[in-house]
Amino acid sequence: MPLSVVIITFNEERNIERCLKSILPIADEIVVVDSFSTDRTMHICKQYNTRFIQRAFDGYGTQKQFATAQASFNYILSLDADEELSEELKDSILKKKDNFDAACYSFNRKNIYCGKAIRYCGWYPDKQIRLYNKTYINWNDKNVHESITVPINEKLIHLKGDLEHYTCSSIAEHQQKEGKYARMNAENLIASKDCISFLTPYLKSGFRFFSTYILLLGILDGYYGFVISKTLAKSSFLKYSVARQQLKLKR
Repeated sequence: MPLSVVIITFNEERNIERCLKSILPIADEIVVVDSFSTDRTMHICKQYNTRFIQRAFDGYGTQKQFATAQASFNYILSLDADEELSEELKDSILKKKDNFDAACYSFNRKNIYCGKAIRYCGWYPDKQIRLYNKTYINWNDKNVHESITVPINEKLIHLKGDLEHYTCSSIAEHQQKEGKYARMNAENLIASKDCISFLTPYLKSGFRFFSTYILLLGILDGYYGFVISKTLAKSSFLKYSVARQQLKLKR
């Protein structure tokens, strides 16, 4: 059965070619929805015969919903530009293409941080649902940390192989990215209008560090396990601090 691969991008010249090369053996169509990149993203994508569509970014969930709607075929593989398929995962998907027997499929994601595969910190196996029939399945509306919504009655099959995710090439890049996510998540907290006390940012960030570094065994990832745990804790602190401040201003 034919398969559409959909990718959302913004200034991904560093990553997009690696992603595109990995999907060529399985894709019957490649749709790229771009948020008006100012680098060479468009040029690279057009070299690979993609259908390149530009649309203003309004949140990760809705952007991926839009990308899904642009696909010509019912079965969709949704990727981010900084991801690529391992050879084992490509083989698993190729075998399923002969006869898709479920509405959605999951596989493990291997997160690669500053060139190192992270095995703990809650970052592996990091199960992802990315291959789905758009007739029944789609992304939720979350503006960050979006996910596929699977109806209870739909069959889910787990495939062998890893989706390799090149998260960050430097610690500074990770800190910048987490700062962006923290502010986007703060908007969700503000919309919920939950009460956030003075202690909440400290308690949440402290637990985030303890959870990532100790409970999720980030300590076994060495130096980068500590850095990841610390960065996620700072992101949690920022999220609740920003939300608390904005809620106070609205009163």
